[in-house]
Amino acid sequence: MRDRRAIEAAQWERLQTLRQALLGQNKFCSERLDTGFASLAEFRARTPFTTKAELVEDQLAHPPFGSNLTYPVERYTRFCQTSGTTGVPLRWLDTEESWDWMAHCWCRVFQSANTTAADRIFFAFSFGPFLGFWTAFDGAKKIGALAIPGGGMSSTARLRTIFDARATILCCTPTYAIRLGETASEEGFDLRQSAIRAVILAGEAGASVSGTRALIEQLWPGARIVDHHGMTETGPVSYECPRRAGVLHILEDEYIAEIVDPETGDPLEDGQKGELVLTNLGRIAAPVIRYRTGDIVQPSPRGQCACGSHELALEGGILARRDDMVVIRGVNVYPSAIEDVIRHCGGVAEYRVEIQTVRAMVELRLSVEPAPDAGAHLAHRLEAALRDALGLRIPIHILGPDSLPRFEMKSRRWVHVKP
Repeated sequence: MRDRRAIEAAQWERLQTLRQALLGQNKFCSERLDTGFASLAEFRARTPFTTKAELVEDQLAHPPFGSNLTYPVERYTRFCQTSGTTGVPLRWLDTEESWDWMAHCWCRVFQSANTTAADRIFFAFSFGPFLGFWTAFDGAKKIGALAIPGGGMSSTARLRTIFDARATILCCTPTYAIRLGETASEEGFDLRQSAIRAVILAGEAGASVSGTRALIEQLWPGARIVDHHGMTETGPVSYECPRRAGVLHILEDEYIAEIVDPETGDPLEDGQKGELVLTNLGRIAAPVIRYRTGDIVQPSPRGQCACGSHELALEGGILARRDDMVVIRGVNVYPSAIEDVIRHCGGVAEYRVEIQTVRAMVELRLSVEPAPDAGAHLAHRLEAALRDALGLRIPIHILGPDSLPRFEMKSRRWVHVKP
């Protein structure tokens, strides 16, 4: 594997190629690269950030696709759109070349899960306009595996296909892996008899949350849980370390990664928690330059990982989204922290966190749909566990069966309500 010097030398070479391709061709990116730079350090110091707000503003000013296009629109062959869970949806176009680059990135994700041409990969995913597992589907084809689409199916039909086709790899969101496991129990599918040996999870945080990972491992006995993350704006970004569960490596052959202070944007010392900033080096048709992802991460100190990689390692994967944190009576509360407590406590089929402002104070309430095996005093156990973990009293509201929605794409469990 490449050491740091070789990784950065390759990044520098590809960054120069990217800049030459964009200057004078891509209006949005040219404005950021005009300053020039003679090293990676100068690139980081002199090149301005790109933010989602700027991308949204650009698409509103230059509808429908914005000015972040390196070629004429007629050259593009793929259309995707963000889910809009954090604001106005973004539309994204790709050429065959840039799409192929993303499929190539997914090959690294599959490699980390020991996926080969002999595998049969089931995609429990509705193939709508979201980037999601579309690139993964083409990545599966690239490695020669059998790719099985699960769009337009009920959970029961998907399980039947997984069994009948003898699928060996499952790709879905963490939330939907839990939903499939629950449906298997309800419908009499014994997942111990399935051929699934690995579950590759993406689309939302959760697979690197210890409580959620443990629950999915329990529901899918014998299957290895593999985390991954990416964004429509960037493409596939990371793969799970083969030797350290819950640790994500950035694909630094394909991205320049930085960790900055979420408030000031200043670079942080090695190993300090902060916001992930990315520049993708192979998506020339519509790249992002020093993109502030909003993802809060805890990098491992630089050095060779136990798996042999010198690529940036993120402990616990994506810890939180910068915009998702809420302050409750002086305590910073992240969705992943609530998720971890709930999953470790057990007995919860689904939940919703309700945020409301009462007399200028932000308050949380947790609505919970109990699992069939929840047992007695679930509300008391949850309140105690949340108080121990966060130092806060969060009221628990117990709901009846099937009261809360189930999610196939990104879950939307945090909602603002009126008092």
